[in-house]
Order: sequence, then structure tokens, then C-alpha cells
Amino acid sequence: MQVLKLKLLKSEIRTDTIERNELLNSHWSFLGPLDFANMPSRSFRKETPGFSLIELMIVVTIIGIIAIFTVPDFMKWRSLANEKSAISSLQILLTAENIYASNSGDGSFGTLQDLMKIGVIDAALGSGTKDGYNLLLITDGKAGFTVTLVPIAIGTSGQRGFYSDETGVIRYSSDGSPPTKKSPPLKTGSEE
Repeated sequence: MQVLKLKLLKSEIRTDTIERNELLNSHWSFLGPLDFANMPSRSFRKETPGFSLIELMIVVTIIGIIAIFTVPDFMKWRSLANEKSAISSLQILLTAENIYASNSGDGSFGTLQDLMKIGVIDAALGSGTKDGYNLLLITDGKAGFTVTLVPIAIGTSGQRGFYSDETGVIRYSSDGSPPTKKSPPLKTGSEE
């Protein structure tokens, strides 16, 4: 009984397919004979290599999520690197002023141009801007000098401002404003 029902079901499906083919062939005759029974069940679209839109959207989303977590850290590390460079520049300027005063300046301190002229600082430091910091060197002849470095964009190029004078003590301001003689001294070594 079940075998008979199965054979009947198969013949009905085949009959439906033949009727559908005949109907479509008569309606779409300009396309030629269509045999839907032997066509693949997928689509008419030709398979092409590449990525689908969904796959590309997933990749872009993943890259965006990674960027959300890494960009702030990158900016923080860049700011810290600029601060270290500013401290190093300040130390170079302190040494350069002492060299100038003892060798070329007859005891008086020199300007950035004077220091570049005798070759104790390079043009990058002598320009007044280096690694996200603006530099201001004020000399008062034999009386002394002051050097101030402040970030160009507080929080982006650096967080702290730095100051020193002929005493050689480096001072800082934690808010990026120009520090003074009364600002706290910078700790040396790993305590910075």
C-alpha cells in the first residue's frame, strides 16, 4: 500500500513538473525550450570568486572594534614618547648652554641661533619646535637663561610642560601650562 502511494506521489510530482514546463515554454517561447526539471536548484547566477557584502561588512566591523581599543593607547604612547623627547631636548640644551658659555660666549649664554652656529644643537632643535613641543629659550647674557617646553596640543602631543634654567634643575607642570621656577622638580630615572 505504501509503495503504491509513493509511486502515485512520484507520478504527481512528475506530472506537475511537465505541466509547469509546458506552461512556461508556451509563455516564454522566445527564450527557447526550458527544462526546469533538470536545472540546478541554486540560482541562475554564475558563481564568481570574491567576497560577499556580508563578509566584507563583518571584516570592517572587526577592524573598527580593534581600532576602538588600540587608537587611544597609541595616542597615549605617542604623547609619552613626545614628553621623553622634550626632556631629552631640555637636557641637550642645558649641556649646549654650558658648552657655549665656557667656550664661545665668554661666560654669557647663547640664543638658539648661537648654539646652532657653533654646532652644539641641530636645526630641528634650533627651530623652536620639536616632537610636538614648542621651545622657548630666553638668555640674559651672563646672568642666566631659561628654557620652557610646552606641548603644541595638550593631551595629544604631550600632557606636561617642562622648564629649566642655568641651575640645571628640570621642573614640570602636569597640566601642560608653562612651568616656572616654583614648579615641582622632575624626578630622575624610573620615577619620572
